[in-house]
Amino acid sequence: MNYQHKGLSKGHWGELAFVEQMANIGSEVIRAINWKKKGRQEYSNLAFERALELLDLTLTLDIRPSCLKELARLREILADYFVFDNIYNSTDEKWQEYFLAFNYAARLNS
Repeated sequence: MNYQHKGLSKGHWGELAFVEQMANIGSEVIRAINWKKKGRQEYSNLAFERALELLDLTLTLDIRPSCLKELARLREILADYFVFDNIYNSTDEKWQEYFLAFNYAARLNS
């Protein structure tokens, strides 16, 4: 796989706390949303691909089964929102709200 986050793919990603990983994934999702709002679909797609890359890196780690289930569902719903028919009725605001909690938790841990 051709990683955009080359440093993270070499093992540094696994050193981050789960909430930090999720906050970073959320940052890419929010970037994708912001670029989409500005009508820059190419940049939105790139940010979405980076979010999936980070999510996939997280899925490869040895994590609790409950986290694994949520991450797999998160990947499914993100793909539905950005690429498919949005059958889950996601919104920009719901995504921002979801990831804001991880940003807050990550800041508390640092």
